Amino acid sequence: MPNPINDIVKLFYPENCYVCGKPLKNVEKMFCTNCLFNLPLTNNHLYPENKTTELFYGRAVINYGLSLFSYNKASEYKNLLYSLKYHKKTEIGFELGKFLGLAIKESPYITDIDAIVPVPLHPKKMKIRGYNQSAWIAKGISSILNISVDEKTLIRNTHTKTQTKKTRIERWENVKSVFDLSSQNFEGKHIILVDDVITTGATIEACINAINEKTKVKITVATLAIA
Repeated sequence: MPNPINDIVKLFYPENCYVCGKPLKNVEKMFCTNCLFNLPLTNNHLYPENKTTELFYGRAVINYGLSLFSYNKASEYKNLLYSLKYHKKTEIGFELGKFLGLAIKESPYITDIDAIVPVPLHPKKMKIRGYNQSAWIAKGISSILNISVDEKTLIRNTHTKTQTKKTRIERWENVKSVFDLSSQNFEGKHIILVDDVITTGATIEACINAINEKTKVKITVATLAIA
C-alpha cells in the first residue's frame, strides 16, 4: 500500500543512486534501474576457468573463484565499493552479497559449502571503522544460501597500512604474514572466502596460504568486484 508520508519525505530528501548519484524513483532501491541494468557482470560463475580463478594460478591453491562484476578506476561503479568501505553503507554489501549468493547458487562448479568466511579486519581497524565490509557481503550471501558466516576462525593478527597506493610487490609484503587461524574448525570443510574487491589478489592470497598451512580445507574465493 502506498505510503504518502514516505513520498513526501522523498520529495524533500530524495535518495540517490549510489552509482550515478541521480535521485531514485519510488520503486528503486539503492541503484537506479539504468545503473543496475548496466552493472558490468563478469558471469564468472558460468565458466570452469575465469579471470578470478586464473589470478591465483601458481600463487595459492583454491577450488574455484568468482567475482560478480568488473571495474576500473574510471568506472562509476567504483563508487559502490568506496561507499561500502568508507561511508558506512553496509546495505550495499548486503544487497550485492545477495546477488553474489545467487551466482554461487547457480554455478555448477560450487557445491557442498560448509561456511562463509569474510576476510577479517584487525581489531584496531575494526574499532576505527566500526564494521567489516566483507562481513556484510558474507551476510548477503548467507541469506541466499542459508549457510552460516564464520567470523571467528580466520583472524588478522597484525595491523597493516592500507593497500590502496601500494605496488603489487608492496601489497604482498604488507600482508604476507598477517593472517592466522584461531582453531582447526575448517578441517575437512569447503569454505567460501569473501572480500569486496580483488586488485592484485595479495590479501586473499595471504588468507588462503595461512589457511592451507594450518588445515586441510577446500577454498572457493568470492568477491563483489575484480579490477
